[in-house]
Amino acid sequence: MKRALARAAYSSLLRLATPLYLARLWWRGRREPGYRLALGERLGRASAAVRPPGPPPLWVHAVSLGETRAAAALVEALRAAQPDLRLLLTHGTATGRAAGASLLRAGDQQAWLPYDTPGAVRRFLRHHRPALGVLMETEIWPNLLHETSLAGVPMVLANARLSERSAAKGQRLSALLQPAGERLAVALAQTEADAERLRAAGVPRADVCGNLKYDLRPDEAQRSVGRAWRATLARPVIVAASTREGEEADLLAAWVALPAPRPLLLLVPRHPQRFDEVASLIDARGLRLSRRSLWPEQGPTADDHRADVWLGDTVGEMALYYGVADVSLQGGSFKPLGAHNFIEAAACGCPVVLGPSVFNFADAAEQALAAGAAWQEPDWPSALARAQAVLADEPVRQRAACAAEAFAAVHRGAAAKMAARILALWPTPRLQPGRGAPAIG
Repeated sequence: MKRALARAAYSSLLRLATPLYLARLWWRGRREPGYRLALGERLGRASAAVRPPGPPPLWVHAVSLGETRAAAALVEALRAAQPDLRLLLTHGTATGRAAGASLLRAGDQQAWLPYDTPGAVRRFLRHHRPALGVLMETEIWPNLLHETSLAGVPMVLANARLSERSAAKGQRLSALLQPAGERLAVALAQTEADAERLRAAGVPRADVCGNLKYDLRPDEAQRSVGRAWRATLARPVIVAASTREGEEADLLAAWVALPAPRPLLLLVPRHPQRFDEVASLIDARGLRLSRRSLWPEQGPTADDHRADVWLGDTVGEMALYYGVADVSLQGGSFKPLGAHNFIEAAACGCPVVLGPSVFNFADAAEQALAAGAAWQEPDWPSALARAQAVLADEPVRQRAACAAEAFAAVHRGAAAKMAARILALWPTPRLQPGRGAPAIG
C-alpha cells in the first residue's frame, strides 16, 4: 500500500508540473532550438502517425551527450551480433539527440523519452511497441518501469552505476524507487561496488561488465589535426575539459595569478548554452580570447596563436582538443559534481589532473591514479601547479601519456559483454543471420 501511494503521489505531482516542464523546455529552446523540436513526444504523442513497418525495435535510452556517446559503443556491438537489429533511440537533451542521429540506420527511429507520467508512458509504448528496453547508466523512472512491466517489455540498466551518495538519496525515497529497481530484468554494472549498491536498492540481478566509455575509440582524424595544430605552437597547452558552472570563474582566477609566461589555456565548457557566458568571463578577466567556432577551416591563425585562452565552443570535437593539449584538467571534479568522462582524454594520450570530486568515476579514478595516468589535486591552484610541473618535465609527461593510453586500452571489452547479455533477453528466439527472417514478438 505504501508503495502504491508513493507512486500515485509522484504521478500526481508530475501531472501538476507538466505545464511548467513544457514551459521550461520552450525557454531552453531560446538558446538550443532542439528543445522545441517535437514537443508532443515529451507527452508520449509520436511525431509520426504510423509506426514504421518491420519487427519491434530494441529501445535504447541515452538521456544526454555522455550517455549517447557510451551508447554508441553498445549499439555497435549489438549490430555486430545482430545485423538486422532495428533501433529506437530516445533522449532527454538536445545535445544527446543531435549526437544520437549519427547512430541511426534505415528503419531506425529516434524520439524524446516521454515525461514520466503513466499516460505519456503508455502512449509511447503503444506506438513504438519495443521488444526490449535498455536504459543507460542511472535512468530509473518509476512509471516507465511500472508500465513496461505491465506491457511485458524486459528492461535493462546498461553501463549501470550507483554512487554511495546516490544510494543514500535513494534510500530516502525507497518506497518509490525500490519497486522501480525490482522491475529491471538486469543491471549491467560498471564495477562490483556499483553492483552491490544496485542489489541493495532492489535490483534483482546485477552483473559486472565494465564501463562502456573505455570502448569509445578516439576520432583519429580529429586527433591528428589537433596534433598538427599543436606542432605550430611555441608554448604548451593545458585543456580544461567539460567544465561546469562555477568552475570556470575559479579556474580563471587561479590562471591570472600564474607567473608569465603562461601556457595556452584551452577551455571547453560542458554545455553549449554556456559558451557565450564563459566567453564573457574570459573577457572580464582581461584575457585575450580566441573562439574555435570563428576559426577558418584550416585552423587557428597567427593572431589566434597570440591569444591567452582558446574557447572550445563546438560540440563533438573532444578528440581534436585532446590532440592539441599536453595536459588535461577534468571539469566536473572541482565542484561536488562527481567529474565527467576523463577516460576519453586518457585514450587520446593526454594525462589528466583530477579535482577532489570523482564519485561518478570512483573506480576509474583509482585505477588511473595507480597506473600513473592521472594526478588528483584539491583545487584549481594546486591543479595548475601540478600541470605546470608536468609540463616542465617532458620525460614525466611522456610516461604519463603512455600510461594514459595503456590504462584506457586495458579496460576495453564491456560493449561485447553487455550486448551478449541484452540479446539473451530478447523475448522470443532469433534466427542467426543468413538463416531466414527473425521471429520477434
